[in-house]
Amino acid sequence: MATFFLTTASLAEAQQAGKIFRIGFLDGGTAAGSAVLVKAFLQELSKLGWIEGKNFIIEYRYGENKGRERVSELAADLVRLTVDLIVTAGVGPALAAKSATSTIPIVMASSTDPVGAGLVASLAQPGGNVTGFSSLGTEINTKRLEILKDAVPKLLRVGLLRTPGVSESAQMKELRAAAVFLKLKLEEIDTQLDAKSLERAFQTAKQKQVGAIMMSTGITYLGERKRLVELAVKYRLPAIYFLKEFVDEGGLMSYGTDYADLFRKAAHYVDKILKGTKPADLPVQQAMNIEFIINLKAAKQIGFTVPYELLARANQVIK
Repeated sequence: MATFFLTTASLAEAQQAGKIFRIGFLDGGTAAGSAVLVKAFLQELSKLGWIEGKNFIIEYRYGENKGRERVSELAADLVRLTVDLIVTAGVGPALAAKSATSTIPIVMASSTDPVGAGLVASLAQPGGNVTGFSSLGTEINTKRLEILKDAVPKLLRVGLLRTPGVSESAQMKELRAAAVFLKLKLEEIDTQLDAKSLERAFQTAKQKQVGAIMMSTGITYLGERKRLVELAVKYRLPAIYFLKEFVDEGGLMSYGTDYADLFRKAAHYVDKILKGTKPADLPVQQAMNIEFIINLKAAKQIGFTVPYELLARANQVIK
């Protein structure tokens, strides 16, 4: 399918002529789950002079946690609409968008291991029609496991919640290797993201006598953050999350990328591309802001004492 790139001059002409650019937004999760990130993205676009409804509109497509096939259908739908650009949240939607079009520019607001996933040729020279931002999910996941080891005395087993399709991913290979190194038993628990499945996952974790719990990195978890935090409290399991938004909901700890910052930066790439820059000329950038947050209120709820040494390493401690 043909597409085109506008120069800065032609963008101004298009806006004067009332041109409204159409941006596709593709997410495998839910609108409610990604709302905080979409808000950051839109606010940054506004600062750059983009006003929704005046010079651009967004076609939102959410997979509602229904899997890869549904996301692929939504990607194809955006291509049929001949959007000017597609913004993706997570590696699954990015892969679906890339499979659906080789010409429409794609900006990854967040993606784990974009080179390993085959999304780009390299970070410095992505090539093709895909660029954006890497959340460092694979690398940071192993650090979360280390933090749990330091946080929980005599920790032997860690429950790992994972969604379908993650079992042979790069992040799982890294986590398994890290668990062996740390002398931890990684109890891998497959789950869907509905209420009953998550409840069963935590029941399984308790049956397996895990001493702490974490999850594979995936933006689709964001929509269920309140439920996940409540279940960790219910089953009195120390948990570490990959987004600070989980701690905002009352979670114990988070260590990971500031995803809102990545979405703000994605707005700048959207701005550049709509003004004529080719995606292939924009390097994929890796996350720079890594945050470690501890919530002492949550620790008190489950009768858990956070070691002082860990508190000293945190960027933020909520009392």
